[in-house]
Amino acid sequence: MPESDRKIPDALKQNLVKRTTIILEKNEREFVESLIQQGKEPGIKPLISKMLDIYKRMMIYDWHFPGEYYCGISRLALINVELINILTQEVPKERWREVGVKMGEALKVSIQSTLGIQTNDEANWEKVFERLKVQGFGDFHLKDRFLLLKIPISNDCEMWRGLMEGLLDVELETKNCVPPLVFEIKKHLQPTV
Repeated sequence: MPESDRKIPDALKQNLVKRTTIILEKNEREFVESLIQQGKEPGIKPLISKMLDIYKRMMIYDWHFPGEYYCGISRLALINVELINILTQEVPKERWREVGVKMGEALKVSIQSTLGIQTNDEANWEKVFERLKVQGFGDFHLKDRFLLLKIPISNDCEMWRGLMEGLLDVELETKNCVPPLVFEIKKHLQPTV
């Protein structure tokens, strides 16, 4: 094999990969280089791949203006967790579950219309959990009859209980109120039509 053939990656030889040139402004290039130097990103190609993966996973195909992003019928906002915690602290504790149920029902409509899946079907829960994780809600897991929530955006467990009940059409019992939050699935409810 000639020396020149050994240097060309196999993917390029087969025309599976096409090269693209991106011209960055000086300040953009300096920013990318600073991310690489600080060890936050391994290189420009992985950074661009990560950005495209986030773009695809969040399904934000409609970017009107800075700060106005749509995912299906829902507008997404990047917001400080501290602000969310202040907002939830203003809701009386006895209403947290009720408010959570309403939030879960709104999420259900958003996910069903965007992803085209039924959120009450346990076979779809991994897709639902992935969507919630990508949107910053936290890291959800199903273990037997238990729902686990790691790294929740807020620690208000009764609000989370209500949200998951409204989203998944289940009745839950809180087992652990500090992260990771743990809820036991007591029963699956019939969806309201």
